[in-house]
Amino acid sequence: DRVVATLDESYETAQALFDNAPPPPSDPRMTGSAGSLVDWAAIGEPGRDFITSGPDAAAISAFTGRPAMDPIRVYVGRANGETPRARAELALAELKRQGAFERAVLIVASPTGTGWMDPGAHDPVEYMHDGDIATVAAQYSYLQSPLALILETETGLEQATALQDAVHGHWKTLPADARPRLYVHGLSLGAWSSMHATNLFRLMDDPIDGAFWAGPPFPSAFWNYVQRQREPGSPWVLPQIGDGSLVRYASHTADASRATAGWGRMRIAFLQYSSDPVVFYDPYSLWRAPPWMRDPPAEDMSDHFVFVPVVTQFQLALDMALSFGSPPGHGHAYYAQDYIAPWAEVTAPQGWTQADTTRLKAHCDKGFQAGCSDAVD
Repeated sequence: DRVVATLDESYETAQALFDNAPPPPSDPRMTGSAGSLVDWAAIGEPGRDFITSGPDAAAISAFTGRPAMDPIRVYVGRANGETPRARAELALAELKRQGAFERAVLIVASPTGTGWMDPGAHDPVEYMHDGDIATVAAQYSYLQSPLALILETETGLEQATALQDAVHGHWKTLPADARPRLYVHGLSLGAWSSMHATNLFRLMDDPIDGAFWAGPPFPSAFWNYVQRQREPGSPWVLPQIGDGSLVRYASHTADASRATAGWGRMRIAFLQYSSDPVVFYDPYSLWRAPPWMRDPPAEDMSDHFVFVPVVTQFQLALDMALSFGSPPGHGHAYYAQDYIAPWAEVTAPQGWTQADTTRLKAHCDKGFQAGCSDAVD
């Protein structure tokens, strides 16, 4: 952890955080503007991209045909605070300044190792809720996700926990009928840290409304616990958990809608591709076959992949190193179309239908594959 912290501090100094920042937003309501509590120059490139991208009220209204609001996006960079707690408190203060707790939906998101926020995850859900939504994130590192994953650094877990503690702590003091529905989200390392931060004991007296985690890395303790609760006969890559009232799974072939029971008070969804080695890498494959190799091969798995001690471990490690370059919808390349249906299941947009999901998928596909904000009808 000390080595990683030193690398982050060095990178913070070396990268062009301060001198090459583009002009801050002119809208005083936005994060990093002249009226913001967050210093624009110190936010860093991933955060600045997140704040200035995404659909605005006009784009959302053009798609839905209904009045819309400009979504709220709050991002605090690693250089905006010296400690995870300081960054979390700054994020909370900025949420209050922008009126985020007066929105219908509030999402506490955890970025990937570099601080990147996937537009494919965040653009669609803003369309679904007519922009009446706020999303907040705090950066914990500048390092590439694979490095952080291998080193299993605590920095991401500490930042996600501090942010959730701060936001949930304030949220639960508000009247239940006068506060947003609260969700947590993360992709890859962001999913890992978000799951770690989602302390069920803290949520006992006033639980959040749900969680949506994509591409959860194999060491994630909560993900491993849930996976082991699968119903007998359900595949390891797309398991069924109980009656589906609490936890459901999605992939490139499933949308988290199928279950034997309706949703309960809290909704949790995992999006994981069956060919994603970041999810399904198994350290014990050095001497035994991973659980998913005991099932029939999934749709995008090779029929010729067989277990060989030591060799399989090497193959999976190589796959993991190359997984970020897979075609969209496979490996570790998650994209907008596969986020849309699970987001609809978890956040239950008012009046949303399957036809709306299909139309939003087509709308996103007209833009760029990563997100939806540049899509044009």
